Amino acid sequence: MKRSVQVLTLSLCFVLSALGQADTRVSATWQVVKYDIVATLSPSEAERTLGARARLDVKNISPRPASSLTLRISTNADVSAVRVNDAAADFTKRQEKLGTSDLQALAIRIAPVPAGGNLSVVVEYRLRVAENSGLGMIGPGNAQFLPLSFWYPTPNSWYFARGADYAPFRVQVGGGSAGSTIISAGAAGPMAFETPLNGQPFFLLGNWEKTESNGVEVYIPGGTGGDAAIRAAELALYAAEVSAHAAKILGDSTSFPLRIAGVRRGGGFANAGVILVDDGYFRRGRMDSQTAMSVAESIVRFRLGGTTVVTDDGAGAIKEGLARFIATQFVGQKFGKDVADIERMRQRAAYAGVAQRDAPITMAAPLDDYYFSTVGNKGAMVWRILAGRIGEERLFQIVRGALQDDRVTLADLRRAMAEHKELADHLFDQVTDANLLVGLPQTSGGETRVAVRNTGGIPVTVDVRATLANGEFINVPATIAARSFGEVAFRAPAAVTKVEIDPEKLYPQTDYSDDIAPRETTESDPLLFVKREFDRQEWVEAEKNARTVLRQWPRFDDVRIFLARSLLAQNKMTEAEREFRVVLDEKLPTARSIAWATVGLAEGAAKAGQNADAIRHATEAIRFEADYGASLAARNLRRRLNAPAGADESVRTFFAQFDKAAMSNRKADMEGMAAPGEATRFVAGVSGQTTQWTTQVLYVDQLDPINV
Repeated sequence: MKRSVQVLTLSLCFVLSALGQADTRVSATWQVVKYDIVATLSPSEAERTLGARARLDVKNISPRPASSLTLRISTNADVSAVRVNDAAADFTKRQEKLGTSDLQALAIRIAPVPAGGNLSVVVEYRLRVAENSGLGMIGPGNAQFLPLSFWYPTPNSWYFARGADYAPFRVQVGGGSAGSTIISAGAAGPMAFETPLNGQPFFLLGNWEKTESNGVEVYIPGGTGGDAAIRAAELALYAAEVSAHAAKILGDSTSFPLRIAGVRRGGGFANAGVILVDDGYFRRGRMDSQTAMSVAESIVRFRLGGTTVVTDDGAGAIKEGLARFIATQFVGQKFGKDVADIERMRQRAAYAGVAQRDAPITMAAPLDDYYFSTVGNKGAMVWRILAGRIGEERLFQIVRGALQDDRVTLADLRRAMAEHKELADHLFDQVTDANLLVGLPQTSGGETRVAVRNTGGIPVTVDVRATLANGEFINVPATIAARSFGEVAFRAPAAVTKVEIDPEKLYPQTDYSDDIAPRETTESDPLLFVKREFDRQEWVEAEKNARTVLRQWPRFDDVRIFLARSLLAQNKMTEAEREFRVVLDEKLPTARSIAWATVGLAEGAAKAGQNADAIRHATEAIRFEADYGASLAARNLRRRLNAPAGADESVRTFFAQFDKAAMSNRKADMEGMAAPGEATRFVAGVSGQTTQWTTQVLYVDQLDPINV
């Protein structure tokens, strides 16, 4: 009894400690009301700086007066002046640790601002860009500054656990090359953009060909040619359909410019009505699943947080998780439930990789490496469970009501679902502890019984599916209490060969591999189950595993690619070609699968002695730029076939000059051969250390009329 009392006391201490921590975590003091930034690119490419004047209107959202304001910006920013309410202000600088990098914090003393009060602050600075990246770059005729380059000042860190700063913004850009196109969010004016949507300031400058259809602007990278205009029209129509679907579900009739731009770096970024997609999309022959999901999620996210600030603990569950849930629903309506099921399976597999080490959704912070997998993938699963429990229309009614306010939190939505508080509390506030297990089927007297188990902290109601010897299925619902066992009985016209618990995979689990009996794998990710044997070059076993997965997931194009490649390695040419073509005929394959299927056709043609077809398919796969491995395999095949190099003489001339620069051992000569800000480490590594350098141009891939 004494031991029990001690354990109980210790447990209560932990509970009280956790509650105390939850109450004392840092909350935001300031909320940005609007950003207004005037940015000027340096006229000299060598200077590589961005001059800026940023005005922020901010509001004290704390319950007490505030007498200080801290702004955060890149450590590469040289801040020259700060003004508060049009008066010069003193400030001090310090560095703040942000994961593995640093931010510069500007501490400003101000006259006390009462709770709910406002002030304006203007920061003048110059930002130096030492090396180009997808987040921040300055190049010949182009520039790109996304929020995570920390190019503008803001009070709350971009990784603040309770929500980064989002607000309407205006961006004006000067100093760009004549004829360049500027892209940002909102209404476009002379060199300026302004949006009433909540977002984070950004801009791009470069060479695009603008098209517009169905109310959507699509920016094709200059010189892409080919079927790029067809791809742009297809993408615009798809985006318009997603927007209409999201507006209907969320009750948001807000009108805003919707822009999609192809970029070489930064694909996947989306903010305030602008979406960046991989420029390779415009060179492929069709829509791919990554582009479809990225565009759909982004547009839903615009409507979820465009006119309402989504903030506080668990904000990611709304902006990422709910957006993914709604986007996947749309994909199901557009392409079919079986395609949406594959997307959910990918999301589930991604979450399974972190399920045993992540934090609760309400505690996960953007700096955590599992953040997006948890709030996005697990979050989507949670919303699906809640939609099934309270009804989809009721869930969206709650969301629509919350979005009518200026500010919405996850707590607001949960209060509206008070009748399911226990379920919501567990799914949002606890780590994943559930593992649903099923035992081997036991048949006696014309009845088959299976044991089931739930290791989680809440009861679950799921189907248990029996697969019969004749190929038919029987589903029986079962409710299993928390941390308990149960039993399910089947009366079937044929022998039960396999059973599976929760075949729809509604619930987040720590392990999905034991949902099936007899157990087929110890991997929660079915793709890994196949790839492991393929990487070992166990072609027969890889084929067997792939066929096992495809019996349950016939639309899983990634697995079908491994099946086809395994067949090709076994010289089963006809079967391999059939599987590659099945992938290319899929409704929504991944870009990676499209590339590997094209390489597979090239390999098959080469083995059949059809070298011209093989080279044509290999060249297509290289132009797709969808997967490094596929592109490398295509290049190796082309070289084996001794395909004509087709090298442009100007390319040979460039590399002859490059070799001379490398041999000179002068850094200035090497820097003159590279675009400013590009390959800086390579240039530094070569300069001063070269004794011999010779470049042999084997092939030149013409991606489009401009780029090789």
